Amino acid sequence: MSSVPHRFSARSFPQTLATQALDEALASGQRVPVLAISGLQGSGKSTLAAQVVELARTRGLRAAALSIDDVYLTRAQRQRLADRVHPLLATRGPPGTHDLPLALATLDAARAGQAFALPRFDKLADERVPEAQWERIDGLDLLVFEGWFLGTPAETDDALREPLNALERDADPQGTWRRWCNRALAEDYPALWRRCDRLWFLQPPGFSVVPHWRWQQEQALQQAAPGRTGMNRAQVERFVQFYERVSRQALRCLPDIADRTIALDAQRRVPA
Repeated sequence: MSSVPHRFSARSFPQTLATQALDEALASGQRVPVLAISGLQGSGKSTLAAQVVELARTRGLRAAALSIDDVYLTRAQRQRLADRVHPLLATRGPPGTHDLPLALATLDAARAGQAFALPRFDKLADERVPEAQWERIDGLDLLVFEGWFLGTPAETDDALREPLNALERDADPQGTWRRWCNRALAEDYPALWRRCDRLWFLQPPGFSVVPHWRWQQEQALQQAAPGRTGMNRAQVERFVQFYERVSRQALRCLPDIADRTIALDAQRRVPA
């Protein structure tokens, strides 16, 4: 089984951190524990997930990593949402743009020790990888599930009244899109959060670092696939605005929800 070779690799975290994460997950008492690693875009959650997976394998355990990004709706499915609900739903990212039945079925199969296939999403193509190319898993002892807003609760209706950024002001003046996403977060995602046995949160110093982190991530994606077109800096800046509202909600709430919060500095380092 591969870890997550197609993903952006930030600087590795201290091995003691990966050890703590693995030990805490295994101590959950579940047959196949699911360790959730939550962190805003570019925070290094896929890097930590890969470290935990590799460490688990050195102990003779069967382990794999899954990202919530890998269960995005297909482009055609998102376009149907855009046509029916709001044009901004064509863009992947916010709550409501994931295939939750696929995510739930994948986590349930992993937790039950069954064989399953790991979904994958091609971010440069903005499309789900064909199922025939998904990695087959015969059974696991640990699943590491990472994502940018895992465990985040919905906002109150009052919090949605005023636009948060230029994207919301110009493209969602009536609040239709943000209310639809928030409703999905309130009603549909808690079932997914309940499949997670331990939740770790990689906490950045603030949202202001996220555009830069996401631009680094985009550059790494493009360097790993020469000749393929990705986003430029301006497009990344706008793209991050799709995530800003829920990201700020995660920053407010997850330190009180997560089993462990790891504070990061602007270089993604864990302060001594």
